[in-house]
Amino acid sequence: MPLFPLYSEVGKMMELYRGEKKEVVYGMIKSIWKHTGTPQNPVDWTDPDTWIGERLAGEEARFARKVWAQGVNPRHVYGSYLLINGYQLAAPGADGCYEVTLRGEAFLRREPEVVYALDEAEGLVELLSIIATKERAQRKDLLPEWGTFLRRFSKFGTESTIKDTLRRRLANLVERGLVQRSGFNYAITPEGLRYTAVKQKAVEDPKKSVLDQVARFNGQQKQVLQQKLGSMHPYRFEQLVRDLLEAMGYEDVTVTKESGDKGVDVVANVQFGITTITEVVQMKRQQGNIGRPVLDQLRGALPYHKALRGTIITTGDFSVGCKEAALFPGAAPITLINGEKLMELLIRHEIGISKRSVELHQLDDEYFREPSEQEQAEKALEAEEMKP
Repeated sequence: MPLFPLYSEVGKMMELYRGEKKEVVYGMIKSIWKHTGTPQNPVDWTDPDTWIGERLAGEEARFARKVWAQGVNPRHVYGSYLLINGYQLAAPGADGCYEVTLRGEAFLRREPEVVYALDEAEGLVELLSIIATKERAQRKDLLPEWGTFLRRFSKFGTESTIKDTLRRRLANLVERGLVQRSGFNYAITPEGLRYTAVKQKAVEDPKKSVLDQVARFNGQQKQVLQQKLGSMHPYRFEQLVRDLLEAMGYEDVTVTKESGDKGVDVVANVQFGITTITEVVQMKRQQGNIGRPVLDQLRGALPYHKALRGTIITTGDFSVGCKEAALFPGAAPITLINGEKLMELLIRHEIGISKRSVELHQLDDEYFREPSEQEQAEKALEAEEMKP
C-alpha cells in the first residue's frame, strides 16, 4: 500500500470518521489534491488554520478543521484513508456514514492477531526480519533486500516507490518501538525481536529462527566488545586506537601520551579534499559523560600541535554543554564520538571484531508456481499455431 501511515494517525482518523459520510471524507482529500501545485508553482501547506478557509468550503472545510483540531494536518491523511478502507477498519453503514468495523475496533485495541495480520500483509514483518540480520543499518543498506521483496510480492518496482515505502514503514516501526533510530541508523529492539517471533504457530519458519539467533548473537558480541574496551591492557588499547584511526583514513598516527583516565592522546594527519591537515584525537575510557572542560582543553591544545581540528572518542557519552560547544561559531571544530558510535565504527571497520558470511539457501517459490490461466491459454495458442 502506498503512503503507508503511522498507526497512531490511523487510530485518530478512525475515530474522526465515525458519523462522517464517505463523500465528505473523500471529497476533502480530493479537493486538497487539486491544490497540490507543481515544483514550478509550489503551494504552502504548513498552516492549516490559513489554507483550510482559502482552499476548502462547506462540509469539506468543516471536516478538515475537525481533523486539524486533533493535531493531524488534513494535507497528509490520504495514507490513512487508503489503509482504513482497504482493510475495512471502518466502512459506511446503511445511512452512508462511517462506522468502525469489528476488525477496526480490534485494531484500536491493538489486538495482536489483527495488527500482526496487517503488518504481515504490508511487509512490516519482512522488514523487521531484514533489519534483524544487521547490527545497525542505514536505509541504503536495507534497500536491496527490501526491493527484492517488493518486486516479488507487490506491484511496486520503481526505485522511488521502493525508497518511499521503506521510509514510511521504518517510521511506523520506530514509532511503535520495534525499531530504534539513531541518526541515519536503524536497529531492531528487543521488543522487535520478540515481535518477529510471533509467526503463525502452526508453522515454524526456520529462516526467521536463524535470523533471530544471528541478531541475538550479534548483540551479545557487541556487549562483550564493550566490556573488553574497559578492561583491556593499555598497550592493546593503544593499538586498537591506532588501528581504528588508520581504518578511518588517518595517516602518521602518533601516540603522544596515555591520559590519566586510561585513555590515549593521538596526533594524526587526515586528507581533507586536496589538503592534508593535522588533527588531535583524544580517546577516553569512561562510562559517565564528558563535560565541556575536556573539550575546551583539547581545543586550546590544537595550536601546540599545529592542528586545525580535534576529535574526542569516548566509551561513555557527552554532556549537553559539551555537545553545544563542539561546533561553536568561529572556534576550531571538535568531532564527538560517543560509545554507541564507537561500537558502530569498530564493527564497520572490523577492529577487534570480525564478520562471518553464511550462505542461506531459500527455495524460489516463484519458479515453481503454477502457470496462470492466461499463460496456459497463450501456451495452448502457440501449440495450435505450431500444428501443420
